[in-house]
Amino acid sequence: MSSLMKFNMINSASPIMEQLLNFHDHTMMILLSITVTVTIMMATMTKNKLSNNMLTENQLMETIWTTMPAIILIFIAIPSIKTLYLMEEVIKPSITIKTIGHQWYWSYEYSDSKKMEFESYMKPQTELPSFRLIEVDNRMVIPFSTQIRMIVSSSDVIHSWTIPSMGVKMDAIPGRLNQISLMTKNPGVFFGQCSEICGMNHSFMPITMESINMKSFIKWMKT
Repeated sequence: MSSLMKFNMINSASPIMEQLLNFHDHTMMILLSITVTVTIMMATMTKNKLSNNMLTENQLMETIWTTMPAIILIFIAIPSIKTLYLMEEVIKPSITIKTIGHQWYWSYEYSDSKKMEFESYMKPQTELPSFRLIEVDNRMVIPFSTQIRMIVSSSDVIHSWTIPSMGVKMDAIPGRLNQISLMTKNPGVFFGQCSEICGMNHSFMPITMESINMKSFIKWMKT
């Protein structure tokens, strides 16, 4: 099972990641069909002595091999545009969280009900139990099945706030506010890292997000 998992994409934890996985599978099936068809045609034409190797003009063939790629691109473009639209759309967020990238840690700010700020550093490897290089001392906590708006920025250089299992990646640019929408389907802990080379400690500013139920989230906010 572990060897098979290496060939698969990461499991989805959000509706957006599900759409990305579906688009990946859809596109790979089209590419595989094209590859198999072209391979069979080439093998058949090279072995068939009746094929006209000196063919220089055929209007029907030229029309087919011009029209078919256009049709294939349409079948790829339609789900791609749909997925891009869903990734950019922010639908009535219930909670807004602001994250700021620093060299080399993240800070988070909750300001809907009461203002709460904290910094999130990578947990030292001496502190056990912890996941190596991806666990932090203060996790970002959100309620699952709730629409969240993330405001992303930076205080120094360009960073990138990324959680692969959520299908989210947004650059943190100094002097600019970028926003993304996310929603987890289930409770759990999800990991990410800065995906922009931001300095010598770029590999040591992980992201850890914990998804819990709304009752536990309200209790966490109060305490």
